Amino acid sequence: MTPLRSVRPAATTALALCAALALTAAVPAHAHPGPAALPAALPSVTPRAQTAPLYDDEQGGNADADDPAIWRNAAHPGRSLVIATAKEGGLRVYDLGARLVQSLPAPAAPGPDHAPGRYNNVDLVRGVRLSSGRADLAVVTDRGHDRLRVHRIDPSRPGAPLTDVTDPAAPRVFSTGQDEVDEQATAYGLATWTDRASGRSYALASRRSRTSLALLELLPTAAGTVTYRKVRTLDLPSAFRLPDGSSWTPCGEPGELPQVEGMVVDPADGTLYAGQEDVGIWRMRADLTGKPALVDKVREYGVPGTYDEESEECAPGADPGFGGARVAADVEGLALLTERNGDGYLLASSQGDDTFAAYDRAPAARNAYRGGFRVGSAPGGPDGVEECDGAAVLDALH
Repeated sequence: MTPLRSVRPAATTALALCAALALTAAVPAHAHPGPAALPAALPSVTPRAQTAPLYDDEQGGNADADDPAIWRNAAHPGRSLVIATAKEGGLRVYDLGARLVQSLPAPAAPGPDHAPGRYNNVDLVRGVRLSSGRADLAVVTDRGHDRLRVHRIDPSRPGAPLTDVTDPAAPRVFSTGQDEVDEQATAYGLATWTDRASGRSYALASRRSRTSLALLELLPTAAGTVTYRKVRTLDLPSAFRLPDGSSWTPCGEPGELPQVEGMVVDPADGTLYAGQEDVGIWRMRADLTGKPALVDKVREYGVPGTYDEESEECAPGADPGFGGARVAADVEGLALLTERNGDGYLLASSQGDDTFAAYDRAPAARNAYRGGFRVGSAPGGPDGVEECDGAAVLDALH
């Protein structure tokens, strides 16, 4: 039932999307409130348009807008596309006016006792050499089947620009068999990355209910399809040593670890930013070598919790005061923005308080916090943004 929304504040140059949000928003020039700022004091931007709500139906399954990507048509920027996941509803493609262009179903269940395809996150890869020529690709995590799905983007087909080119023999990402897939500890979050040194393209996938990340090299086949191979994996921590010497693990359902969903790679230096939902934002090398660093923590970091089976929720204990000041769990969609003057920002969806936080991308700035904003409702127009999941941003100048 989540619609895509577009917003435009004054004097801005970018287009962003959230779970479905389309946002022309740069960080306000005056937004340097510091860590003591309260979310209520943040500036607000106003929506311009929104897509129609998604409904469950016999064709779309349990349709639920989750994550977007913006494909820029270099030849005709006004014909650029928004590609968004709808979970069991598959993929939706919209134009910049929020009008539906194409709807692609998720794959069917492999049998009556198994789950159907469930498209969770999407990202784009430019200029991949296929047997039929170079093409831009939309890569999706199929959470229901634990696989990546790959779609070729063809602007010469205005009514159906996406075509599935996934190799039928593409392997599972994390699971060793269908039994593990049925447990749903499957591919979840996604970011793509092209290594400038080698020209090779990759997808980085996180695992639902686990802390694992996998680096997958995308490989074209002679048949014109795309498969992938796992290069390496990395596990983020699930328990943390607090300043008072105690150990803390985020509260969750029994057997579940603090997962990552929102991810983005800075193409300038190959840095991966990954949002561990109940922990904070990590910075690491996109090739998953080296040691990850925690850029910022959620406010709830260090707060003990007790899981209640009846309510299926965690009851929080006393806050020891070790958390951050800008993002409220869950930390969700991450996106990169480049402004007119060349400055860059990492934007993070703070789902717990319906705001967005902005951090400096410059390595020398060590991802310093630079401000934040809300996406409010327009009087008599589109709704504001609440509980934002995925996010994407595109600099209109590029």
